[in-house]
Amino acid sequence: MNILHILNGDSTAQSFNDTGLEGDVMVWREVFSEGPLAENVTSGDFWRKRMDWICGNSGESPENYQQNVLNELVHLDEPYEELNLWFEFDLHCQVNMLGVLAYVKQKTDLSSPAIFLISPSAFPGKEHFRGMGELNGEELDYLYDNIRLQLSAMDFVVAREAWEIYISRDAALLENYIGTNSFWGSLHCLKPALEAQLKRLLVNGQGLNYVEQKLLDVYSLGYHSREEMMRVFWDTEKIYGMGDMELDIYLARLKDKRFIE
Repeated sequence: MNILHILNGDSTAQSFNDTGLEGDVMVWREVFSEGPLAENVTSGDFWRKRMDWICGNSGESPENYQQNVLNELVHLDEPYEELNLWFEFDLHCQVNMLGVLAYVKQKTDLSSPAIFLISPSAFPGKEHFRGMGELNGEELDYLYDNIRLQLSAMDFVVAREAWEIYISRDAALLENYIGTNSFWGSLHCLKPALEAQLKRLLVNGQGLNYVEQKLLDVYSLGYHSREEMMRVFWDTEKIYGMGDMELDIYLARLKDKRFIE
């Protein structure tokens, strides 16, 4: 069978070679939890705006973006019979997952391929599980054998709704969706991630959203270096799944607003 595994990031890819799973591998290196988004994920304009934003905020070159992100997309144009999506529980991963599902939906009629999701929120014996990058090949095999779910047409309906609401950045619309939607199907990690997104959309009396306020709280506790602030934030806010680039954006905002030095 012609199989493609879509891995969210290089950390998982390092261990994936040690699994016993057959198939090709595509590494998803985008960060849809930040920056400009649009409903049509397959348009050239969508990816041009993404490249401009990533290169402008991370120091990435257009050549590297082409190689690391855009060249990987060609896998999704191939006639695979089965896709396996390996995306974790946090907001970063769940939004990337929604983007992949939107891309696949816009490219196919869903008659083929069969699409499966491996989305762990925990792992046996790992009390502080943060993601699949912590796992070895044998442990990834365990996830494949025990939590892999085939997505249905209804799962794609949920994914489409959630994607459209997410890209709207409308807090009231998102809050209503979270409060009234009673069916999440196989997308069992999506609701907590969207709840985390809602907290990012709301601002307090100081004009800070949840992430900014948490980082300011960390700073107020005496952790002033970038490395210390990120470490303490990650300890309590793993639901956001933020990497260095994303947290740097929030630290820059706090500096611009003169909350931190």
